[in-house]
Amino acid sequence: MTEHYRITRNRREFLRDSFGGFGMLALGSLLDQEKLHNPLAPKRPHHPAKAKSVIFLYLSGGPSQMETFDPKPLLNKLHGEKRPASFGEAKYQFIKPDARLLGTKRTFSRHGKSGLEVSDLFPHIAQRADDLAVIRSCQADMVVHSAAQYQLFTGRVIPGFPSMGSWVVYGLGTESDSLPAYVVLPDPKGALEGGTPMYANGFLPAVYQPTAFRAGKQPVLNLDLPEGVKIDDRRETLGLIKRLNQIDLAGDDSELSARISSYDLAFKMQMEAPAIFDLSNESQETLDLYGIGKSPTDDYGRRCLLARRLVEKGVRFVCPVSGGGTGLTQWDAHADIEENHLRMASQSDQPIAALLTDLKRRGLLESTLVVIGGEFGRSPESEGSKGRDHNSLGFTTVLAGGGIRGGQVYGATDEIGLRAVENPVHLRDLHTTILHQLGLDQDMLSYLHLGREERLTEVHGRVITELL
Repeated sequence: MTEHYRITRNRREFLRDSFGGFGMLALGSLLDQEKLHNPLAPKRPHHPAKAKSVIFLYLSGGPSQMETFDPKPLLNKLHGEKRPASFGEAKYQFIKPDARLLGTKRTFSRHGKSGLEVSDLFPHIAQRADDLAVIRSCQADMVVHSAAQYQLFTGRVIPGFPSMGSWVVYGLGTESDSLPAYVVLPDPKGALEGGTPMYANGFLPAVYQPTAFRAGKQPVLNLDLPEGVKIDDRRETLGLIKRLNQIDLAGDDSELSARISSYDLAFKMQMEAPAIFDLSNESQETLDLYGIGKSPTDDYGRRCLLARRLVEKGVRFVCPVSGGGTGLTQWDAHADIEENHLRMASQSDQPIAALLTDLKRRGLLESTLVVIGGEFGRSPESEGSKGRDHNSLGFTTVLAGGGIRGGQVYGATDEIGLRAVENPVHLRDLHTTILHQLGLDQDMLSYLHLGREERLTEVHGRVITELL
C-alpha cells in the first residue's frame, strides 16, 4: 500500500511542514484586509460576465420614438385627427382633451445587413445599425421629468435611492486605482430636474458616489501641483491627513471613509489623470471622427471620446449626458418636435456613432455595454400644434456591445406609437439585463437598509434573454 502521508515526529517538523499553509492563511488575510480597507477593489461577479463596464448615453428630456427608431406610417395617415378610442386611454402632463394626432416629417430607411430601420435624424448612428439592439417596447411609470429620471437611474420614483452606477461599483469595484469608478459627464447647459440625487449613491456607503466632471476642455480643475510644491511634500501632507482622519475613524463612518478615499484618489489623479484629459495624443482622424473642433459636435464629441478613454483605463460606469438646463435645451420637445430634435441630433448623432466605431475597432465594444435612451418617450398627439408631450407607456431604448446581439428589434408599440403592445420591457427589466451582462445577479446584489434587503430592481426584473 502506497504511503500518502507520514505523521510528523516533533514540533519542528510540524512547523516546517505547515509553513506553506500558514503562508496561504497570511496571504488570504492580507487580501481580506485589502478588500476591507479598499471597498473599490475589483470584485468577482456572481456569474461569468460579458461586459466589464457601462457607458450610458443619457438623452435627457425624452427623445421621441416616432422620430428616431420606431416608424409609424398610420400616424401620418391619421395626422390632424383625434386619437381613436380603440387605442385606449393615456395619462399625459400637458396634452389637452381636444389634442390631435401629429404625424412625423422624418423618413425611415433600412440600414446594414440587418435592415434595421433608423430615421434620417441619425445618419451616422444608422451606419452602426448591425451593432444596435433596438427595444421599441420600453415602459415606465411616471410622466414628470424628476420622478421619471429617478426611476430610470435608481429604479424608484423618489430620490434617496442608489443609482445603477453606484450599484454596479458596489457590486464590482473598479479596475482603476487612479480614476473614479463612476463618472458623470453633465451637459454644460445646466442641471436637470432630478438634480444630483438621480446619479447619487443614496443609502450605499459614500465611497460609491459618482464623480461629476466639468464640461469643456478642462473636466477637472487643480490637477497641477501648486507652484513651489514638490510631489514628495504633497505625499507627506496627504499621509499626515490620512493618519489624522484614521484616528477619528470609529466604526462604520461612511462619510469619513469616503473622504479618506477621495484624498487618495485626488493625489493619484494628479499623477496620472492629466494624460486622460489631454486629447492632443489622439490622431486627427479620431478627433474628426467624433466631430471635435467643429460646431455643433465639439462638446458632446469631447465627452464621448473621454468616455472611451475612461473605460479603456478601467472606469466601471460612465454617463455622458446629452441635454441640460431647461426643456428647450434637452430632448424635451413640447413646442416644436422638428426644431428640437434636429438641433439635439445634430449635436449627438456623430459623437455617438463615433464612440461605437471607436470602441469596436479597439476591441472594447465586446466588453463595454453601451446604453442609449431617455427617461420616457413622446406622445403621438400634438402639444400645441408642433410639439409632443411626455409618454411613458411605450418608448425606445437602444443597446450595443457587452454581449448584446446587434442588428435586431425587440418589442413593439401600437400603430401610432402610444403604448407597448408586444414584449413590454419595464425599466426594471432593463436594469436586470444590464446587471446580468456585468455578471451581477439582481437578487444577490443587495444592501441591508432600515431592516430591508434593498436592490436596484425593487421587486423583480426579467433578463431580456432574446437580446443576448
